[in-house]
Amino acid sequence: MTSSPTASDAPVAPITPEAPTFWRAFAYWLRLGFISFGGPAGQIAIMHEDLVEKRRWISEQRFLHALNYCMVLPGPEAQQLATYIGWLMHRKRGGLVAGMLFVLPSLCILIALSWVYMAFGQVPAVAGVLYGIKPAVTAIVAAAAYRIGSRALKNHWLRAIAVLAFVAIFALDLPFPVIVLVAGVLGYLGGRYRPAQFAVGGAHAGGTKAAGPAVIDDATPTPPHALFSWARFARVLVVGVGLWLAAMGVLVALYGWDATLSQMAWFFTKAALLTFGGAYAVLPYVYQGAVEHFHWLSPLQMVDGLALGETTPGPLIMVVSFVGFVGGWTQAIFGSGSLLLAGAVAASVVTFFTFLPSFVFIFLGGPFIESTHGNLRFTAPLTGITAAVVGVIVNLAVFFAWHVLWPTGWAGRFEWAALAIGAVAALALFRYKVGVIRVVLGAGLAGLAWQLLR
Repeated sequence: MTSSPTASDAPVAPITPEAPTFWRAFAYWLRLGFISFGGPAGQIAIMHEDLVEKRRWISEQRFLHALNYCMVLPGPEAQQLATYIGWLMHRKRGGLVAGMLFVLPSLCILIALSWVYMAFGQVPAVAGVLYGIKPAVTAIVAAAAYRIGSRALKNHWLRAIAVLAFVAIFALDLPFPVIVLVAGVLGYLGGRYRPAQFAVGGAHAGGTKAAGPAVIDDATPTPPHALFSWARFARVLVVGVGLWLAAMGVLVALYGWDATLSQMAWFFTKAALLTFGGAYAVLPYVYQGAVEHFHWLSPLQMVDGLALGETTPGPLIMVVSFVGFVGGWTQAIFGSGSLLLAGAVAASVVTFFTFLPSFVFIFLGGPFIESTHGNLRFTAPLTGITAAVVGVIVNLAVFFAWHVLWPTGWAGRFEWAALAIGAVAALALFRYKVGVIRVVLGAGLAGLAWQLLR
């Protein structure tokens, strides 16, 4: 006998989850800081799965709305997205906690790895692991160029800008800021005279299936602290600029303008304002300054730093912390007896000045974005800059390949083993879509095996 359906058998509408407390959110952001591997795409995917689908703290549309704004800004978009969501849920202290915990675990891990690298980098086992990781990093950068290029270079106008950018930085050695400026002008002109070719669609596509009602849902009113006002805008700007001036003033007062720490603070402030297109785009600028101009580290050390950055959680731009550590160590800014302290302090200074603008941008622009609730569109100048970024990243891959395959110059020995490891890494990335961490670890083991066999 079949029972008749009752009211209890009717489908139950999903219940809106309870709003997380500040300390519950704190625990989540701390956990995220230790598991945020995979670069910006992987980090955004983790947050989307956790915050939109599982916890339902924010709706799909509000998540993408915040992400689109972060994509327009210079700086690490995944860290800025965490800051934005933390701020939206728990005011400025929530944004500060979310953004800082996205970075601090990576900083601590990188300081430890950088110390091992500088103190024991010549140990055969360590050298062998790094030998294998370097060609894998070259393949990773090439994969990044392909991934970004396949999305950004939709027509021959944009492909031409990418080629011009590659020639400008590879053959003419033009500074990265000049390339960005020219690309922006070309994008502006293209938007006026070829608008169809310089129009950009959505940067990210989200899932179409709703996860259920969220704490911050599509129709949830903007909370009072997220409403735009010029008075609040002015306060945030004054505090942000004041923090920068105070930190810079302390460094200059203690060590002088030409000192290593002061120059690092100034240089990485400029780098932070040029990171359109992610970490791979700004690395050539960091290389030009840190390696060629200031000589804080060597070309091969720069490659090693990117390899370490790929194996740690947090934004890939955290490779600048490695640059700071090595620069502080090699310059012995506190004397030859305090190299670890010098490296740790320099890494912390570089990290502070790199990420301070990201917080300021979110707290300044977030209220305006929340108040409008409109779909953001990328401007034509930004379209041109994005195209140029592809050419710059290709140059970075060529630079890494050159120094990995001919470590002592064109006339020196060619590293066939490095080529083989790089080819296998590229096959794993392009053909089989293996994750970055697995590729790096596998390449490191291959390099160690090669070191033991030869």
